[in-house]
Amino acid sequence: MFIDKAQIFIKSGKGGDGCLSFHREKFKPYGGPDGGNGGRGGSVVMIADYNLTTLLDLRKNPHYTAKNGEQGSGNNCVGKSAGDLIIKVPIGTIVRREGSVIADLTKNNQTVILANGGRGGRGNASFKSSRNTAPRINEKGQPGEEWVAELELKLIADVGIIGYPNAGKSTLLSVISAAKPKVADYPFTTLVPNLGVVGFHGKSLVFADIPGLIEGAHQGKGLGGEFLRHIERTKLLIHLIDSCGYGQKDAYATFLAVNKELEQYSPQIAFKKQIIALNKIDLPDSVESLKSFKRHRKKVFPISAVTGKGIKELLAEVFKESARIKPVLIQDDVAKPVYYKYTPAFEVHKSEEGFVITGRKVTDLVEMTNFSEQESVDRLQKILKSIGIEKSLSDHGAVHGDIVKVGKYEFTYEKLSK
Repeated sequence: MFIDKAQIFIKSGKGGDGCLSFHREKFKPYGGPDGGNGGRGGSVVMIADYNLTTLLDLRKNPHYTAKNGEQGSGNNCVGKSAGDLIIKVPIGTIVRREGSVIADLTKNNQTVILANGGRGGRGNASFKSSRNTAPRINEKGQPGEEWVAELELKLIADVGIIGYPNAGKSTLLSVISAAKPKVADYPFTTLVPNLGVVGFHGKSLVFADIPGLIEGAHQGKGLGGEFLRHIERTKLLIHLIDSCGYGQKDAYATFLAVNKELEQYSPQIAFKKQIIALNKIDLPDSVESLKSFKRHRKKVFPISAVTGKGIKELLAEVFKESARIKPVLIQDDVAKPVYYKYTPAFEVHKSEEGFVITGRKVTDLVEMTNFSEQESVDRLQKILKSIGIEKSLSDHGAVHGDIVKVGKYEFTYEKLSK
């Protein structure tokens, strides 16, 4: 089943906890701290794979969680880091986070890290110093990142074949390539886009047959609106027209109607180069239809997808124009690098219950604190004061006894002494 949109929940692994340990060995009563660091959690990595053509598997299995790192142990043993969680998607997949483009995977094996694994917490051996030779401080592992990724697939094709239903798009694709799309004499035979590789005089291009467009497609009518995105990446378009027209419209009226839909969907698509082909010229009324059409448009390629007449001339024009045109990315597809900065380091918000402190740096710092050890708690308090948490709370009107929330933890505000 062809699925070109999906949402998945991703979560990278938590880092392993650092170890609090002191060396114990016969004849070495003061061996000192030897708690090792925890291992890094697994990252969530997405890779484009040319063997895939749909997002169906991701739609069926929308939850992806990487493994946590192992905790450190005594004797300065470092915990094992977790392996990365690999998610494979078709080439042409766009990844968005809250509407912003994070990645645009347009090449085979192109890779992007969607969520970095948390770093391992430090064991007490890392906190040993000349001033504190026996620290009872260790860190928990850094939490992993978690968020919902919005995926959208836009097929990578050089040439898009567009037109009203029953214009013969699927038939044309089956004739010029090895593709075997469903062909039948009723509207909306094609329910999904089809791809085919077309060779011509030693060169090849990828053609995409886009399901039929009708009036109102950009508003969701018919099937075309679901698949218009798949022609955004194409270099040029073959506008295939039934010489007999469609419904109450003649050939030229259908040509105008499709172009109107393209313009209303995206002006950038409407300006793409179009090569016009009038299909089914083997039918009796096609001669008059061709004459009528040429009164409005001089350059038209009369073809018959069934008999093969005019196909070579059409392909020659397509390959000539394709060599001349450079691919143009739609502006929305240009993925800008996303950097997660700890600026501002935190923000303080007044709430009904008290105060809420947000910010990745602060929440990670609290999450990684071992509250069962007073020395670790004292270290946390000093850091919070040094980065300005206490002053900011005071500036926001915090008084002794107020509740302060940081992530899943709650504290009682007490102004620290100097």
